[in-house]
Amino acid sequence: MQDLPDQASAERVLMSIVSVQVICPVFREEESIGEFHHRLWNALGALPGEYRARVLYVVDPSDDRTVEVLRRLLASSHSTSALVMSNRFGHQMALLAGMDASDADVVVMLDSDLQHPPELIGRLLERYREGFDVVQTVRTSTANQRGAKRFVSRCFYRVINALSDTEIAEGGADFRLLSRRVVDVFRNDIRERNQFLRGLIPWIGFPSTRVEFEAEDRFAGQSKYSLTRSMRLATDGLISFSKAPLRFGITIGLAFSSLAFAYALATLIVWLSAGSSPSGWTSLAVLVAGLSGVLLAFMGVVGLYVGAIFDEVKGRPHYIVAERLDSE
Repeated sequence: MQDLPDQASAERVLMSIVSVQVICPVFREEESIGEFHHRLWNALGALPGEYRARVLYVVDPSDDRTVEVLRRLLASSHSTSALVMSNRFGHQMALLAGMDASDADVVVMLDSDLQHPPELIGRLLERYREGFDVVQTVRTSTANQRGAKRFVSRCFYRVINALSDTEIAEGGADFRLLSRRVVDVFRNDIRERNQFLRGLIPWIGFPSTRVEFEAEDRFAGQSKYSLTRSMRLATDGLISFSKAPLRFGITIGLAFSSLAFAYALATLIVWLSAGSSPSGWTSLAVLVAGLSGVLLAFMGVVGLYVGAIFDEVKGRPHYIVAERLDSE
């Protein structure tokens, strides 16, 4: 995934001052947001003088005191803002809202649960200075991650890479750096409702590279990505980047048709040779039940694609901002 920078990208090496917007999605992080804010600004404060950093929190509302804690943090901070959504629009829409609100030269996005180490931002900016428009972080391991979740994640990436023409980094996180021109593509051109950024960003192209890291354990609380939400994100990614499930339905249909034809031919041969048709009620019942199950399953697959089209046709806003908070 390490493409050579083009001439336009390489010219940024000569830039003197680079503005950096750090986008941090937040949902139910009352216990950890204070520590994250402290570590983040320590990391940004250690950057060389040619960087001018701002922080933007994008908050999905919750039933805890996350917003109140953020208000107190902003009262004693500088160059920090927060967008509070009117409803829970999800992690991907929070990142999109951050990109829509940014006018910086560089956008860095990372989660606020401290599994994405803020101290890595300096390395991402170094790769940006080398001319890369996308610097994608890749998890080599995750502290205290259960084996089952690791196995499911690995299977998902292998399946989607096998079915899609766009390579998605296994272990890729929503912790990345994007240049201005990549952000502008999302602001102006890519306005899908069910966005899967881990696939869309490599699909765009532009010079890109990877930086590996070891994900830390959560500082506090529990993961907000339940199995249901993880499966929904995986489904969005598969529908967004592959028509293979629809083609697979055709293949299964042809296979069952061939099986039915072979069964009919065998029945005809038995009837001609023995003078009577075989009983075969059990095999017939199994065949009908199996075929019905396959048909219903692929009707569901078609329904997912139709549902994605329906979301686009409705044309509702991607998100709604209820309130903006600023440190100044």
